[in-house]
Amino acid sequence: MEVAKVTDVTRVYKVGEVETHALNGVSLSIEAGEFTALVGPSGSGKTTLLQLLGCLDQPTSGKVFINGKDVTQLNRNQRADLRKGAIGFVFQFFALIPTLTAYENIEMPLLLLGKKPSERRQRVMELLDAVGMAERAHHRPDQLSGGEQQRVAVARALAPHPLMILADEPTANLDTDNGRQVMQIMQKLNQETKTTFIFATHDPRVIQYAQRVVTLRDGKIVDDGNGK
Repeated sequence: MEVAKVTDVTRVYKVGEVETHALNGVSLSIEAGEFTALVGPSGSGKTTLLQLLGCLDQPTSGKVFINGKDVTQLNRNQRADLRKGAIGFVFQFFALIPTLTAYENIEMPLLLLGKKPSERRQRVMELLDAVGMAERAHHRPDQLSGGEQQRVAVARALAPHPLMILADEPTANLDTDNGRQVMQIMQKLNQETKTTFIFATHDPRVIQYAQRVVTLRDGKIVDDGNGK
């Protein structure tokens, strides 16, 4: 089953009279359960593509489909509603709410979806256990290491049972050991839950875990990881 697709997508940023072509006619299909890396040098377009797949941005031209729905036809609020339940995000700088505990950070997406307290508790405890953070449930981000914060971020992204998880440079602020642990956790969760993971990276430590590697250069896909 196809969970995400972009068709002949371009993205042009304009500042004054200067135009920057971040993506130039990109087409890509992502199947359910993939563990895929978007790779390429800085400025290749991988983060822009990730933002389009996450409905955080709109293409200048072309189409973006999530679970078969053309999201380029949705307004800002409709895209936000889609993100809330269908797409989880893991960011380079963790993006946890500093005043909330690990438990409360993971619970937040479920609160936004109006889940019942008993359902929230069961899901949060399940995820804390899955990422090895059950004993740190009541610690705030400033009481956690970088690796622990990123584990909480992964659990938070998975909380609403999304179609896919998008991770932008998920190991960039982690040392080698913590980076490896986070990738192993994401890989394990991908295999166990069949949730699609797509991550943008230039880190060889991350690329080695990918089942599929999509290579971008100068805003174009030069290798889609399927031999095309």
